[in-house]
Amino acid sequence: MKTIAELEAIREKTLKEVGMRTDNDSIRVVVGMATCGIAAGARPVMQAFLTETQKRDIHNVTVTATGCIGVCSLEPLVDIIDKEGHKVTYVNMTPEKVAKVVLEHLANGKVCSEYTLKENQ
Repeated sequence: MKTIAELEAIREKTLKEVGMRTDNDSIRVVVGMATCGIAAGARPVMQAFLTETQKRDIHNVTVTATGCIGVCSLEPLVDIIDKEGHKVTYVNMTPEKVAKVVLEHLANGKVCSEYTLKENQ
């Protein structure tokens, strides 16, 4: 790189590539899969999200894993981030709770507040 123009061209190319990998109309389900999350049961929770969204034919949801979300005593933790960027954090998740969250929150837009961080503090 010798000029600002070259740097700007690299920036534009990178932004386009990143844009191709993300769906801005998608709801993101992010499951905490650090050691504490896995020990608390995050793997079956993540699998339940994948199974339930597929079973209900919900296509605007992306399920991903991340590292530590932050509060180990409330694991498994799941963040659901809507297309506007609003986040809801679900705590102490189980595969059984996932079924309700998928049906009510992901399919119908109603937060299951009894499973959220605010209700469990």
